[in-house]
Amino acid sequence: MEIKWGIIGAGDVTEVKSGPAFQKIEHSRLVAVMRRDAAKAKSYAERHHVPTWYSDAQQLIDDPKVNAIYIATPPDSHAFYAAAALRAGKPVYLEKPMTLNRLQAEELLQALQTAGGKLSVAHYRREQPYFKKVKELIDFHIGVPRIANLRYYQRPLSSEEMQSPRMQWRLDPKQSGGGLFHDLAPHQLDLMHHFFSNIASSKGIAHNQSTLYTAADTVSGHILFENDVLFSGHWAFNVAEALDVCEVVGSEGRLSFSVFDYQSIELVNKQGVQHFRFEPLPHVQQPMIAAVVAYFRGVGPNPCSAQEGYDVMNVMENFVSV
Repeated sequence: MEIKWGIIGAGDVTEVKSGPAFQKIEHSRLVAVMRRDAAKAKSYAERHHVPTWYSDAQQLIDDPKVNAIYIATPPDSHAFYAAAALRAGKPVYLEKPMTLNRLQAEELLQALQTAGGKLSVAHYRREQPYFKKVKELIDFHIGVPRIANLRYYQRPLSSEEMQSPRMQWRLDPKQSGGGLFHDLAPHQLDLMHHFFSNIASSKGIAHNQSTLYTAADTVSGHILFENDVLFSGHWAFNVAEALDVCEVVGSEGRLSFSVFDYQSIELVNKQGVQHFRFEPLPHVQQPMIAAVVAYFRGVGPNPCSAQEGYDVMNVMENFVSV
């Protein structure tokens, strides 16, 4: 079975990160794209050698040549398009965050159960070699994991950056769900879920310190996992120096790594200090898309289920809800 993809929302995120990968994976082909702006949809199709383009999402969903849907629109339309694709009997690869909020995620879980289809969430870092190595080190080289601490800081956005169309929807909670935290934290929180399994409880606090936009620009949150690992995360998008670091401390060692910067992984245990370096991938979603293709073809497991996507949405909402 060949997976013949249609993309809903063929925008900037699909130009390099994901779009080209659909053509480079065995048993996978990109056959149609959709954007509301017909001229941009046509341009994308021509530049990426895609035979069909649409400006209407339902037309792409109904195209008999398309047998799988990748949804890469802003989060406010994820649930609507995913439910429509599932009703049409087509499996869905859904960008993160899974939906705009927890309620929509619950509704999408119900739609998936009703349709009996397949859905994978694009928490794609878990399939990259860098993070597979991190998981191996956590599982086998630091003893029993006890504590995970994450700090992610960015400098304030300039006025020019805030005026960019690429940024404006991310800063609007009505489209993104909650600003830069909702745009970036799903990757980090999903990795914690992937590394440490089921979540027992979570809580946090969020605040808009700089008031440059309507969403919170500082978030602090805590998770207790069922295996007794304690996670603490701090996000700030308004400070002088950028930082991207996560440290996991176990009974026999510790390791540190970044989520977005691809800094070398550092492992410290009784064997001493070791570093592991990885080069960034040309198409960061390619390993994940390969795993999704295998799942849709029935020859592999779901690399990130809708339930896991919901779990991340639930944690984020617990962090930012007062």
